[in-house]
Amino acid sequence: MKCMQPGCSGQIVDGYCDVCGMAAGTSLSVSAPSTSSASAAAGASVGTPAAASASPAGASVGTSAGASVGTSVGTVPDGTPCRQPGCSGKIDAGYCDVCGTPAAQEEVASLAPVGGSARTGSGGSGPTQPGSEPAGVGPELSTRSAASSNLASTALGSKRARQGGSVATRRTSGSQRLRAARLGGGITTVRPAPTIDASKALLTDPTVPENKRFCPKCGEPVGRGRDGKPGRTTGFCAKCRQPFSFDPKLKAGDLVAGQYEVAGCLAHGGLGWIYLARDKNVSDRWVVLKGLLNSADPDALAAAIAEQRFLAQVSHPNIVEIYNFVTHDDAGYIVMEYVGGTSLKSILKQRMQAAGRYDPLPVDQAIAYLLEILPAFQYLHDLGLVFCDFKPDNIIQVGDEVKLIDLGGVRRADDEDSAIFGTVGYQAPEVAELGVSVASDIYTIGRTLVVLTMEFRGYQTTYLNTLPPQDSVPVFQKYDAFYRLVAKACAPNRDDRFVSADELRSQMVGVLREVVALDQGAGAASTTVSSLLFDVPTPGTEPDDWRNLPALRRDPHDPQTGWLSTVTGSPTERLAVLERAAARTTEVLLDIARTALDSGKRDVAESTATELLAADPWEWRAVWIQGLAALERGDSKAAQAAFNAVYGQVPGELAPKLALAQASEQAGDDAVAENLYTACARTDSTYVPMAAFGLARIRAARRDVDGAVGAYRLVPPQSSAFRTARAGLAELLARANRGLPDLAEALRTLEDTSLSARRKAELTTLIYREALAKVEKSGTKTDLLLGEHKTTPTGLRLGLEESLRELARRTPELDERVPLVDEANTIRPWSLW
Repeated sequence: MKCMQPGCSGQIVDGYCDVCGMAAGTSLSVSAPSTSSASAAAGASVGTPAAASASPAGASVGTSAGASVGTSVGTVPDGTPCRQPGCSGKIDAGYCDVCGTPAAQEEVASLAPVGGSARTGSGGSGPTQPGSEPAGVGPELSTRSAASSNLASTALGSKRARQGGSVATRRTSGSQRLRAARLGGGITTVRPAPTIDASKALLTDPTVPENKRFCPKCGEPVGRGRDGKPGRTTGFCAKCRQPFSFDPKLKAGDLVAGQYEVAGCLAHGGLGWIYLARDKNVSDRWVVLKGLLNSADPDALAAAIAEQRFLAQVSHPNIVEIYNFVTHDDAGYIVMEYVGGTSLKSILKQRMQAAGRYDPLPVDQAIAYLLEILPAFQYLHDLGLVFCDFKPDNIIQVGDEVKLIDLGGVRRADDEDSAIFGTVGYQAPEVAELGVSVASDIYTIGRTLVVLTMEFRGYQTTYLNTLPPQDSVPVFQKYDAFYRLVAKACAPNRDDRFVSADELRSQMVGVLREVVALDQGAGAASTTVSSLLFDVPTPGTEPDDWRNLPALRRDPHDPQTGWLSTVTGSPTERLAVLERAAARTTEVLLDIARTALDSGKRDVAESTATELLAADPWEWRAVWIQGLAALERGDSKAAQAAFNAVYGQVPGELAPKLALAQASEQAGDDAVAENLYTACARTDSTYVPMAAFGLARIRAARRDVDGAVGAYRLVPPQSSAFRTARAGLAELLARANRGLPDLAEALRTLEDTSLSARRKAELTTLIYREALAKVEKSGTKTDLLLGEHKTTPTGLRLGLEESLRELARRTPELDERVPLVDEANTIRPWSLW
């Protein structure tokens, strides 16, 4: 069955079109159909300028209230003279071959279906993505989800600003501490991509398919065939009369600017064909020519080239190099480096063809690609430039390196006049109103990550400006931190996103480590992960104490950080000094809050955290303090909400996960807690003890003794918490009521624990009592030894007698000691001597 969508050549397969992805029987009216953004095999792809910016003299595309105006062209025989006054043209395929006016035009208004028309975006390009799905599709979970994102979360950022009646926007000056250097690989591996020979990348038949022909100005379909006749490749748009041409302007052998000899076409983009050429002045090296502007006005062309010359100053190893700007036959071209690699879009297509189904990249591979490209984004942002049109087409893998390609959409962040380039499904929702920014680039990076790692049905329609619910996406369910990462990168309010590419990268590294750790399966982490934001946890004799959670690291850029390191003494003494600080900077206030908690003044800590949040609604460290205060007062739900909010802000950090796990455990959300403890234990060796203790508590509570035993055994012998873990294991096995082997192991474990001598004697007594009761009840005879005693009634009575006398010696109170001695005398086996 053929798809009924206008201009779509697809077929209905399993209820959906295999080209546009629309459900069978649905109809979609579009106010300004999106234009295709083709990927260049040579490493260049071009977006389409935003309609609002590209339209001259304030021309607008589409109509309000979801209505769109189309043009219906009557059937006028070819060769009929054009009716426009003074025009000598004739009608050819329904249009004048001189002025482009449609024959017998009749404008008909068509309203979009209820629910709104499909959005083309404020700079959108590209047809509807295959696989888009109607709203409401997705499994409903009948069981409670273990995803932490379903928990309540303390208001942070724009939500908190709105609650306080503020219209404050995010301050970005404090992001320097997260400007991370390139960390390199070592976490995961990505298979190298072969270099593509330039001559083999040329198209043998450079044509643009009819379903990808759109007006470069208003986005209306053009060049479409009718009545069995193929569509025109050159002509005029029926709606806005803009000339169009899909024929290559350059052919093999043409010499551009007296220097670049054209070899052929590589791909077609929003500004025309992209060509491969040889630089005759520089050793015949391969270069790429991409159209910049087609104008008969030499002054306009010169101005456009001058405006783009700043791109020639861009120099970064992960960005394709711009060599030159030239003109040829009233057209301008950017001369770029040829990158003979494979785009991520092509890699996705190859995987799909090999698997016979949609086969997304593994999460660790997708993250690894973007980690390598993020320094290029930071470089551009530092220059005051915004990339604008990032997507899988625009990142190329060459060997074991990646490059950011297609700088055609790059513009200055403060440029309010130039056309904005973007692609539907990737472009940030605020671009039409607020323009592009670092935050809008961050958004495109997040959307690209999602497209690379899942079959993102409806990302250009149903989920145009949102993400699917976590519970409906397996990859989000499996990798909770990954979901939090892309959720923050794609936050609807741009002030809630990462403030820089370096901040995003620092958190992405942490998420990658966690993803790889989870993929490796059961076991504890063997490596330590450094953190810019938190110290390591400090497990103690009370493993669930909030004081054992990692402490915040001080920001070295705070002007009071040096002075804070000189403040010493008891918590009460330090608090008195801190409250007399010369300046109440953020770090001073954070120190006051934490020191107040340590000294038992919870009210001071909470009021200080509130003061911090009043000054900056995005200050998640203040919410961290609120979470600690909630744990101190026993309010596990409030603590859970606070740590959940912090986790959403720094998803690559383990400290919020550990704190959230502790709060969730206390709140009774064991499934959430166990997932978080597991992630911590597998990712960082310094988190293993506290995570293992938490796992053991949860599993023991549900009578999963083997699981609890496995958790305690995660703590390695070299850990300072090893003896504490052994004590917990001994207690567990002694009380498990499972059999003599467990009791024997519990007794052996007691020899290497941190327990006091009296507690060891108590547990030894318990073990012998349990063993004796089992043997006398069942009459079991084994060769097993319990300590130095055989597991016979006589042997176990001797062992119990010894443990009772040892316990009596360790008991100072006489009224408790005497009954123990009496019991020892009673339990002692009868003898003849």
